[in-house]
Amino acid sequence: SQRLFSSAPSMVEVTKSSSSSSSRLEALREQLAKEDANLDDFATSSFQKDTVIRKKAPPRKVLPKPRWLKAKPADSENYQRLRKTVRELGLATVCEEARCPNIGECWGGGEDETATATIMIMGDTCTRGCRFCSVKTSRAPPPLDPDEPEKVSEAIAKWGLDYVVLTSVDRDDLEDQGSNHFRMVVQKLKEKKPDLLVEALTPDFQGNEELIHAVATSGLDVFAHNMETVERLTPMVRDRRAKYHQSLNVLKYVKSVSNCLTKTSLMLGLGETEEDIMKTLHDLRAIDVDVVTFGQYLQPTKRHLPVKHYVTPEEFEEWQVKAEALGFKYVASGPLVRSSYKAGEFFLKNYLNEQKENEMVAN
Repeated sequence: SQRLFSSAPSMVEVTKSSSSSSSRLEALREQLAKEDANLDDFATSSFQKDTVIRKKAPPRKVLPKPRWLKAKPADSENYQRLRKTVRELGLATVCEEARCPNIGECWGGGEDETATATIMIMGDTCTRGCRFCSVKTSRAPPPLDPDEPEKVSEAIAKWGLDYVVLTSVDRDDLEDQGSNHFRMVVQKLKEKKPDLLVEALTPDFQGNEELIHAVATSGLDVFAHNMETVERLTPMVRDRRAKYHQSLNVLKYVKSVSNCLTKTSLMLGLGETEEDIMKTLHDLRAIDVDVVTFGQYLQPTKRHLPVKHYVTPEEFEEWQVKAEALGFKYVASGPLVRSSYKAGEFFLKNYLNEQKENEMVAN
C-alpha cells in the first residue's frame, strides 16, 4: 500500500504531462491548418513563447589588404640555404615564428647583399601572450638548450654575416628569466668573431635591473626593446605583465650602464591617434633612445587583434620626418618595416663602424 501511495503523485504528473503535450500538439496542428499561417506566426505562437532562438553573431569585419602590402616571395636560393641551416641546427628564428612578411627579402639577400636573419634564442615558446603575436605560449616552456650559444655561433659562421640580430621569447618561468643565457650567446659570438656587430632585441625582464645589466654589458652593439604600441593601447595589445613605463625604464637604464645604441619599434594600425604617437616619441627622446622604427600591424591569425587601419606609405613618410625632427639618430618607417628590418641594420652597421673608427682616431 505504501508503494501505491508514493507512486500516485507520479501517475498524476504523467497524466498532466500527456494532456499538456496533446493540447500543444493539437494547437500546432490547428496553427498549421490555417491558410494564412507562415513561419513568423509559427515561431511567435503561444506554444513557442518559452523557446529561445539564438541569432548567429555577425562576422567580424576584416579590412582588405591594400595593394602596397606585397612582400617578396620566399623562394630564392639564399632563402633555402638559410632555412636548411636553421633546421639542421635546431634553431628558431623570429622571422618564421612571428610570420614576418619580409622573410623572403631579408633571407633572400643577393649577389652584392648579405642575407639577414633574426635568430630567436631560448626556445620557440613564450611565457607571455600578447594579442598581436603568433609565437607559441606556455606557462612552462621546455628547458633552455645549453648548447645553443655554440649552435648560434656556428650558424653565423656558416652564413658569413657581419651584423646579426638576436631576439628571444620571454622566460618568466626561469629565476634569471634567461638573462645569463642571452649574455652567453652574445659573448660566444664576439669570441668567435670580434668584429661581428650584434643587436639584441630583448624582453623587459620584468624591469629587474640586475638582469637587464647582464645583457646590456655583454658586449653587444645595439640594445633593442620594443614599446610595440602607444601608452593608451598597451593594456589591450600587450600581455598584462608588459607595461608601458616598465619598457621605458628598461631603455633608460641601459643608457646608464652601457654605451651601446638603444632602439625600439612601434606598430601602427591598432587604433592609435596622432597625439598618442607623438607622446610616445617625446617619451622616447626624453630618455635618449637612438633609433625608432614604424611598421604596419598585420593580424597573424583570426585569434589575434584585428587591424583597425592600414597606414599609407605617405603617412609612414610623414612619421619618419616627424621622428627625425625630434633628434633620433635613425628612423625606419614603412608598411613592411619591422624592428629588425635589414634597412635599419645597413644604417646601424655603417654608423657603428664609423663610431669605432672615430674612437680609434681619438685614442
